[in-house]
Amino acid sequence: MSSSYYYRYHVFFCVNQREAGRACCANHRSQEIRDYAKARVKSLGLDGPGGIRINTAGCMDRCEEGPVLVIYPEGTWYTYVDKEDIDEIIDKHLRHGVGVARLKMKR
Repeated sequence: MSSSYYYRYHVFFCVNQREAGRACCANHRSQEIRDYAKARVKSLGLDGPGGIRINTAGCMDRCEEGPVLVIYPEGTWYTYVDKEDIDEIIDKHLRHGVGVARLKMKR
């Protein structure tokens, strides 16, 4: 990975809330899951410059596909169901650079 990146990985969680009745990530506890990921990354000492940054994002226009997050610089898109899925993404992708095929979304 190029040393020109400030963070090794930059993770954006969609936490968008759409009008009633429309599919949106917020309906899947996305803010709670994002907060969990941020706390877990910090507890593992992986946060900060040169490490991992967990951020909130508005609508990424993929709400119909379930809750979504995207990891840069690769541009890897994931969906998830629960904290166990997030743990798997953190442990495999963010810690060891190995994608989680079962949670990956098509670009």
